[in-house]
Amino acid sequence: MSSIRNSRTRLLTAAATIALGALSLTACSDGTGGRDEGASAVSATNASSSAPESAPSAPASGSSDHGSSSGNAKTATLASKPAAHAPAAKAPASGKIVTCEGSNTKTVAAPLNRPVNHMLLTVTNTGSNTCYLHSYPAVRFGEAQSVPPVIEDSKPQAVVTLKPGESGYASVSLSATDGSGSNGHTEKSLVVYFHGRSGNESVGAGAHPSLPAKGVYVDDSLKVTYWQQSMDDAINW
Repeated sequence: MSSIRNSRTRLLTAAATIALGALSLTACSDGTGGRDEGASAVSATNASSSAPESAPSAPASGSSDHGSSSGNAKTATLASKPAAHAPAAKAPASGKIVTCEGSNTKTVAAPLNRPVNHMLLTVTNTGSNTCYLHSYPAVRFGEAQSVPPVIEDSKPQAVVTLKPGESGYASVSLSATDGSGSNGHTEKSLVVYFHGRSGNESVGAGAHPSLPAKGVYVDDSLKVTYWQQSMDDAINW
């Protein structure tokens, strides 16, 4: 009897082992098993991390993804706009340098409080080319037949050069401060002529700056400075 019982026990154990093996095989072949899900999650993570970090490309023509199309169009528009602070392009300079004279400059005459009995001439380049302001202004008040002499000590080391929009200066000593000048009188008109490179001849058109309505008082001590690059240098004489 005991041998029969032992045989039954061995048969039951073998059957249980076979049943457990079958269940294990079923779990491994099931696509929804825990192991398969873990592998899928890992694969998805790796695929996401390996994707390049770049802007999405525009959708193909006829795509129904309106949101993506709008976003890509906005990105393209922003990329094509120049930076707001980018300087505007400038036309290249011609490199031509001419002589400053009445047709390419504007001349202003203004009486000065200091030094007394002086007037400042300001010449501004209104042309498109750089110009040389040679020598000194040849001024003629009223109907004068000659121009006043220049103060030789005021001669600058270099020719005054004016780029478009820049100004040069000269001062005019109108009369003696101590009253020692002769033939004093009042003038209400002024013409300024410009010298060429040699400093002896008059070139181009003259300038006709306005004078104060009451005119300016001049005498035989009238004289001018050379053209100066700065106002301070002009009024020092």
